[in-house]
Amino acid sequence: MAVRVTHVRFGGTTRTESSIVRYRWINPINGKTGDTDKPSMVAFVEGKDGAAYVGAGTTRVPVGVVRPDSGAPYLRTYADGKWTNNLVNLPTF
Repeated sequence: MAVRVTHVRFGGTTRTESSIVRYRWINPINGKTGDTDKPSMVAFVEGKDGAAYVGAGTTRVPVGVVRPDSGAPYLRTYADGKWTNNLVNLPTF
């Protein structure tokens, strides 16, 4: 199942991918919506049947997991062979 991430919540004043603490999403197949904390969303994206993306149509960008040398894993978009910051530019909730 793939979900489209529509909004993010930051854990403080810093707006980086690693400071996002929650993700709001929609399942385009059945219209179900929800919001998920960072550890659960990372586990979902890493799971066998989970996937996430930002945007739609030609602007659709997949979401991947970044595992830094120190600190917790976090999500980031990946487009054209490089990590991008599409999640940071989403509306907040």
